[in-house]
Amino acid sequence: MVIGITCYPVAGGSGIVATELGQQLALRGHQVHFIAYALPFRLDRYQANVMYHGVETTAYPLFKYPPYTLTLAARMAEVVRSYDLDLLHVHYAIPHAACAYLARQLLAADGAPCPKVITTLHGTDITLVGSDPSYYDITRFSILSSDGITAVSKYLADETSQVFRVDKEIRVIHNFVDNHRFRPTEKQCERTEFVAHDEFLIAHVSNFRPVKRTLDVIDVFERISAELPAKLLLIGEGPDTILARRQINKKHLSDRVMFLGNQNRIEAVLPCADLFLLPSEEESFGLAALEALACGVPVIGTSGTGLVEVVDDFKNGFLLPIGDTAAMARAGISLLRDKGRLAEFKAQASRSALEKFGADRIVGQYEQYYREVLGG
Repeated sequence: MVIGITCYPVAGGSGIVATELGQQLALRGHQVHFIAYALPFRLDRYQANVMYHGVETTAYPLFKYPPYTLTLAARMAEVVRSYDLDLLHVHYAIPHAACAYLARQLLAADGAPCPKVITTLHGTDITLVGSDPSYYDITRFSILSSDGITAVSKYLADETSQVFRVDKEIRVIHNFVDNHRFRPTEKQCERTEFVAHDEFLIAHVSNFRPVKRTLDVIDVFERISAELPAKLLLIGEGPDTILARRQINKKHLSDRVMFLGNQNRIEAVLPCADLFLLPSEEESFGLAALEALACGVPVIGTSGTGLVEVVDDFKNGFLLPIGDTAAMARAGISLLRDKGRLAEFKAQASRSALEKFGADRIVGQYEQYYREVLGG
């Protein structure tokens, strides 16, 4: 198959999944074309069967905001014509599904063959952006105009069907991890780079947006470190990074918190951690949690979100109410104090993540869905 993939190229779950899906498809012999305004975050090395097509915008003085959506649609149509794409797989409904629809209209007007369009919903495109009244109608139209729709969790599929009154099938295809990269034994770091032998290492990875509740991460860590020797490793960057630094300084935790910024290869670092914190307001799935689990790191996250499909409560982590940082800290302290139980949680974390969400299994589900959609 010849497949076009459009995603946001920045650090974040949707872009990471789209990029790694394309890479896995290329390994299976498919030709993959990424169409985005920048090189996707994890597309950091040459790979056979993978091509990148940049989207440029014009900073014309008349435009307050450059019309990226129009140039993206035109670029999509151009790539389809040049490489005879079988399908366009867009990640994140807004604006990518709408751009794919417009690209098909451009192609149809010229009498050119039109590819099938598959839209994958990742979370905030539905729960935050798409449900905003100003975007609701165009989001619903874009979803319904797609030939195929997938969601990264049943939680998100149900939410989409209810909020947007979608009566078409939404195929649930979970996020995944590369079985060969994300393993407890694949670490390239040493714990002593971050902590002393008698200290625990706690980690958090996100895009530091308000929905991730970074201040809750700091609060949980402060409570844990008051009882146990520990340090906190923060990976990623985003709008709340400055707020997090201020909170850390205010609580006098600077000597126990380390910022690594964005990292392309977090699997080199995560296996060194003992506990992973993801107390988000909303998680449609929780790719960061899955990657931590695959590296053998138990997760403390929030109940009532898509994390219920990723974390096995009381087996490889704990799920607690949003904002209950005291309960999260108690759960973390209890686990870290019990070496035998911690070892069991770590083993179960890696085993369950790789068995249920390994790329070898999930990518095949995408291939099968592609064939179904292409078959009409």
